Amino acid sequence: MEDMIYKFQTEGTPVTCAPYGCGHINRTFLIVTDTGRRYILQMLNGAVFPDPRGLMENVIAIVRHIAAKSDDPRAALRLNPTTDGKLYAEDEKGRVWRLYDFVEGSICLQAPETPEDFYQSAIAFGTFQQQLADFPAATLHETIPNFHNTPDRYRIFRDALAADALGRAKDVQPEIEFVLSHETEAGELQRMRESGALPTRVTHNDTKLNNVMLDEKTRKPLCVIDLDTVMPGLAAYDFGDSIRFGAATAAEDEKDLSKMEMDLAAFETYTRGFLTACPGLTELEKQTLPLGAKLMTLECGVRFLTDYLAGDVYFSIDRPEHNLDRARTQFKLVADMERKWDDMRAVVARLAK
Repeated sequence: MEDMIYKFQTEGTPVTCAPYGCGHINRTFLIVTDTGRRYILQMLNGAVFPDPRGLMENVIAIVRHIAAKSDDPRAALRLNPTTDGKLYAEDEKGRVWRLYDFVEGSICLQAPETPEDFYQSAIAFGTFQQQLADFPAATLHETIPNFHNTPDRYRIFRDALAADALGRAKDVQPEIEFVLSHETEAGELQRMRESGALPTRVTHNDTKLNNVMLDEKTRKPLCVIDLDTVMPGLAAYDFGDSIRFGAATAAEDEKDLSKMEMDLAAFETYTRGFLTACPGLTELEKQTLPLGAKLMTLECGVRFLTDYLAGDVYFSIDRPEHNLDRARTQFKLVADMERKWDDMRAVVARLAK
């Protein structure tokens, strides 16, 4: 790591390097030079991202596109070149590294502290969508193939169910029945995408608040970060995952399911911000935003239950039934969305006018 920092051009000589942030995928470090300039050094996780060079081609193209549309240097992440002029470096093991400018004067929240914080995250991701509306999405690499191909997630689930590696299926029949009862509906967005009824757009695919840098004084969004999962997709993916994460009333692994609901007021807050910042959505895209919330939540629950049946081989766990608890919260959230379905659609219809 110390060798890699010297492969990049920096203002001044690096004097300190320390682990930074709360990310669990890439290795991230804060670099400070003798001039006081700060940088973020990252090593991409090749196990999660099997095509890191393709990923970097995506990131380079996206940040350049966004930067060209704003006079604010903080509106897009800035990659620093290597000593030979490239925008990423490879070490002797073929691992890919990159160096970003630190976004000065910014804060990053792990969860909304007020409804306004959630609204501003909607502005951030809606703006991201709008800024990239004219970007050729088909030119992007799929950094994680079939990431939101929900029918394919069901295929993997059925494989794990048939294998039943640890004999757990007999004890989770209600959860299995819930998944299977939603299978036809689960493929609806994918079918509309394949038919062309919904336009393929550039999507972020990890639309949590902690992937938004806010101005430390105004708490307005500066830029969206963590662009590694930017791929071709649907607007409903990004909207839906934001609702799954930000409008839930309990933690993703809460054991007491009575605490888990979808906060309709939070849903309305986010919808207002997203539609304000992204006015270019088609009418059908707007209509499918509630479906995005429901299906992204269902898909996440299916992934957790799949991993539980497979023996907890993908998601890290802190207890034997951790993935099962996660799946149950997501299914409870889906069920609550179904109870509030007419209200969700009414909110979108009213705000989309």
